Amino acid sequence: MIEGLYIITDEELHPGRTHLMIAEAAIAGGAGLIQIRDKHASDRDLYEAAMAVREACTRAGALLFVNDRVHIAAAVGADGVNIGQSDLPVAAVRTILGKNAVIGVSCDCLKQALQAEKDGADYIGYGPVFPTSTKLDAGPVSGLETLRKVCDSVNIPVVAIGGINADNIDQVAAAGAQCAAVISAIVCADDMKQATIELIRRYGTKRQA
Repeated sequence: MIEGLYIITDEELHPGRTHLMIAEAAIAGGAGLIQIRDKHASDRDLYEAAMAVREACTRAGALLFVNDRVHIAAAVGADGVNIGQSDLPVAAVRTILGKNAVIGVSCDCLKQALQAEKDGADYIGYGPVFPTSTKLDAGPVSGLETLRKVCDSVNIPVVAIGGINADNIDQVAAAGAQCAAVISAIVCADDMKQATIELIRRYGTKRQA
């Protein structure tokens, strides 16, 4: 379920491109995992955007995740949520969203990843693997060797994140990550659909090698 290219939407990176536009282009390019992320939108605005993306995902058979805001995920019937270290604990999120929800936990060190698995997370969002400007509160760059250690140490999928693009996505795959999360590589691309196709091709080729 949690494997392949994981697209995170961000309206601020490319003004004029909405969460829905980004999601639809990524889905058209073959992406099956979409996360809507917006740190500044009001609950009402994010709810409406997430509902639109939810409908697009449902039509295409893609999974929808909401970043941080568990109540929005519950309200729109999202497939899951990605939470940070300062958000509600996994058990509390499970109580709100139910046993079938997919819960990911953002981690920036092996200790956090092991704890998240112990707490019942369904996947680890690990990074930043490479330098990134899309997440201002991200920790120091971890690098590929640490990513490999995390992948070797946990028994749940690892979603690598942070500065991943067409030039380095094969390295992330080779390190063992089941998923590669991308933001600017899609959102800022001239052709978001084609960029998605190319990233999936590069990642899939390495994962199958």
